[in-house]
Amino acid sequence: MITIKDDDSKKQAFLTQEGLTKLQDELDQLKTVERRKVASRLKEAISYGDLSENAEYEEAKNEQAFVEGRILELDEKIKNAKVVKSKKANIVQIGSTVVIKNITDGDDPEEYVIVGSAESDPLAHKISNESPIGNAVIDKEEGAVVEVEVPAGLVKYEVIKIS
Repeated sequence: MITIKDDDSKKQAFLTQEGLTKLQDELDQLKTVERRKVASRLKEAISYGDLSENAEYEEAKNEQAFVEGRILELDEKIKNAKVVKSKKANIVQIGSTVVIKNITDGDDPEEYVIVGSAESDPLAHKISNESPIGNAVIDKEEGAVVEVEVPAGLVKYEVIKIS
């Protein structure tokens, strides 16, 4: 995640509007549905008696800790979210959709959305601006060739299209 410190030393999470909405939806689901489910499981487990050897109770307590931890994490991300909007369609920025071609291997061009690390999902072709490729193409224009150091060595990519 790109972080910048402001006067209060708070970390800002760069998100697209879609990413922020997704986090808000997950937070709402955790607060309204998952908390109730866990509370119900805890109540049922407590009714079984002796808590010292009650596996259901331990499992429900662990789930409760996970849910509450995730709620705190999402609250913090949303509170410090900075929604980015692409201003220049001809320069790669967070929120840009780019088509890049691996010219080292001659692979077919692939399309990616450049996002903040909080919403990266490589399987959905959403790569972080902090990933090697994402970082290399940020602030580049169509036609730019970038070199990216990856575990397999140095790879060259060409920015084919930005939208």
